[in-house]
Amino acid sequence: MAQDIDTGTQDLLATLDTGVLTLTLNRPDARNAMSKAMNQALQEQLAAAEFNHDVKCIVLTGAGKGFCAGGDVKGMAASGDGTVGAQTIDQAIHRQRVNQRATAGKLFKMPKPTLAALPGAAAGAGLALALACDLRIMASSAIMTTAFAKVGFSGDYGGTYFLTQLVGSAKAREMYYLSDRIGADEALRLGLTNWVCAPEDLAAKTREIALRLANGPSVAYRYMKENLNRAMAGDVDDCLDLEATHHIHCGQTEDHREATKAFVEKREPVFKGR
Repeated sequence: MAQDIDTGTQDLLATLDTGVLTLTLNRPDARNAMSKAMNQALQEQLAAAEFNHDVKCIVLTGAGKGFCAGGDVKGMAASGDGTVGAQTIDQAIHRQRVNQRATAGKLFKMPKPTLAALPGAAAGAGLALALACDLRIMASSAIMTTAFAKVGFSGDYGGTYFLTQLVGSAKAREMYYLSDRIGADEALRLGLTNWVCAPEDLAAKTREIALRLANGPSVAYRYMKENLNRAMAGDVDDCLDLEATHHIHCGQTEDHREATKAFVEKREPVFKGR
């Protein structure tokens, strides 16, 4: 029987059913953009799932027609600063590092299979969260985009690490610099997703794969995942920490403030390199 878990916020829903923990990013009116409450709840649920023997597989998905739009750009525009706020830069960098390691880093290192199910767009940090998972399944109508260049950010939540590992340095640079939208078929060709299905079939296909993982050899999966992670060049924590530092600094630039304002005004930003 499915068990609903109280996450402390409606911004993240959690259900445990037959060994599958489904975490649903739940701000559909904002394309599931990340909020403080969502981020905190996601950290807590992932930390608990790691040591819950009833959890055999974790599915991360989004409510409505999107997966996750990443940071809340409208909120950033309203505050005039998407990264620091009332904190010092050093405090903001430390908090960003902790948040990234406890979400994207935890999905990547979690000793259990993780699966991202994309009903719609995965952008910015939302894309990074999807790429942090072991496997991905996309609705044929879903898209991926790094998006950071369009809002004057360098990128966060491990996206530069995960994307480079999946598609290679040259393609990752293209996707970060140009921030083009990648459709589901192209994502499948590039190896960014494992499966593509019709939107109406996404839930059933996700359930099918998740149950196969939940019913698999969990001890072997634990060591298998560690082996696969160690086989990847570079260290994810180094990348996460460097991204946090750069991300916070970018939030102080005029370019970032101009980009968030342009986003709200639905126009192209005018970058000045400062």
